[in-house]
Amino acid sequence: MSDPIDRLLDAAESGKSIIKNRDILHFTYVPKIILHRDSEQEQVTQSLIPILKQSRPSNLLVYGKPGTGKTLVVKKVISKIQERVEQSKFPIKLVYSNSKEETTLYGLLVSLGRQLGLDEKELPTTGLATSEVFKRLLHKIDEGKLNAIFVIDEIDYLAQLVAKTGKDILYQLTRANERLKQGSLTLVGISNDLTFKERLDPRVISSLGEEEVVFTNYNVEQIKKILEERINEAFVENSVEESALNLCAALAGGEHGDARRAIDLLRVAGEIAERQQSDKVTTKNVEQARQKIEENKEETSLEAFPLHEKLIILAIMKANGSSTGEIYSSYKNLCKVVGRDELTNRRITQMLSEIELSGIITGRLIHQGIHGRTKKYKLEISSEMVKKAFKDELTLKDIL
Repeated sequence: MSDPIDRLLDAAESGKSIIKNRDILHFTYVPKIILHRDSEQEQVTQSLIPILKQSRPSNLLVYGKPGTGKTLVVKKVISKIQERVEQSKFPIKLVYSNSKEETTLYGLLVSLGRQLGLDEKELPTTGLATSEVFKRLLHKIDEGKLNAIFVIDEIDYLAQLVAKTGKDILYQLTRANERLKQGSLTLVGISNDLTFKERLDPRVISSLGEEEVVFTNYNVEQIKKILEERINEAFVENSVEESALNLCAALAGGEHGDARRAIDLLRVAGEIAERQQSDKVTTKNVEQARQKIEENKEETSLEAFPLHEKLIILAIMKANGSSTGEIYSSYKNLCKVVGRDELTNRRITQMLSEIELSGIITGRLIHQGIHGRTKKYKLEISSEMVKKAFKDELTLKDIL
């Protein structure tokens, strides 16, 4: 019987692989042709064209559900403009940042500053007031007479950060041109949340959404075409069964037309098939991929929660289907056990709403007659998964 390690290493050395280019199966890959998005590409391009004439484009908001091609299109338009800018030597700077990846407002501004050319000395990674960081960004634009475009992906996440910190950075970004003597700043916001604008300060709304482009969901047939293109470039010929392709498209199409999810399913299914030394990706591999992606997604988000949010999840787990008051009482007991100071009832209520957004818990309002209303929460995942995700958190070892 062959050694399992040798068997895998032999297969890798002999080059037996059904995936010939993994990069194409990653959502960050920008294809030469973006299918089913001609009109959106035209709208985004038209909106940003003034930059090539050295005048300031309008601020632009790009909306659409996840996986509808927003980031792909904006990145492609930006890179095409960049090519022309490099040839023309205009003082134009195109900058991209994802506010979800940066996690803090300060980190996001530093990321934008680095791309403008500000080094560690001019803009340290920590230690300045947010207003000072912003001032230095504007000084750089002014000094270089730059026409800058800041693309902020998942800007709805930045809006949440702003709401939590009480900073008015979105207002400052949209009004930056009033403070610039030379050069200009245009903001392109990409949002997964179609209701995002409704939650903004009215002063921001008027200047942020000067122009808007909405990306509609892909249908199953369009997702299938997108997957076919990726399969042709990424896989060895005839290594993905038609039924597997159809299932990837159907699963992603049924969930608001998310092409990114379809590509992820295809990639993971391909990797599973390879590990099984199979010549073809089958529907069984797609089903296995779906299960793996779901588990990984939930586990990863659970692991990333701060300690007090983990304690809240454990409090719900121990008192499932409980009201906010019962959860708070359970949470206080857990704080005593782990030797941590408890947060206020009000803060815990806020955190419950934030955790609910992740889909790990769900809450529903219960009317209690003369006693008013209360909200009851329950876990949407198994307690086994919670324990597995929290097992490395030393503080929690006594309560798991």
